[in-house]
Amino acid sequence: MMEKNGVVTMGGRMVTLLGPELKAGDKAPDFKVVDGDFHPVSLNNYRSKHKLISVVPSLDTPVCELQTQRFNQEAELLPADVVVLTISMDLPFAQSRFCGGHNINRVQVLSDYKYRSFGYSYGVMIKEVMLLARAIFLVDKQNVIKYVEICPEVKEHPHYHEALEAVKSL
Repeated sequence: MMEKNGVVTMGGRMVTLLGPELKAGDKAPDFKVVDGDFHPVSLNNYRSKHKLISVVPSLDTPVCELQTQRFNQEAELLPADVVVLTISMDLPFAQSRFCGGHNINRVQVLSDYKYRSFGYSYGVMIKEVMLLARAIFLVDKQNVIKYVEICPEVKEHPHYHEALEAVKSL
């Protein structure tokens, strides 16, 4: 497994990311995560859609909560052919509780806890804590990556405006 150092800090301490370094223009790797009912979900489930993928370490933290709420609000304004996915290592039970308590109903929240497939395939698995680094990926209908942002500090917000502008340019 490829290891990347010097990309992300967590609380100011350097951490190691596992997996490849993806960039715009790369073919998006397939992944296997689970939905709220523990059913497997893959990239192919969204083949007729552009995919804005919001990656968070844990929904039960302040920045992750705000990031998920922000994309839930923005999802209403996006074209019908765009799906917003939020992926974390949280258990589906915790994700369902979070979504119910915060009226998250426009983004699809998915869990990577079972297979860890997304984290490894997209190069955002943090080796030291086995959580996902904060990131955004935009994948078009042909499964080509159009935008990538891996936040240099896990506790900082992503550049929402830039990600949303990338969606509008599709």
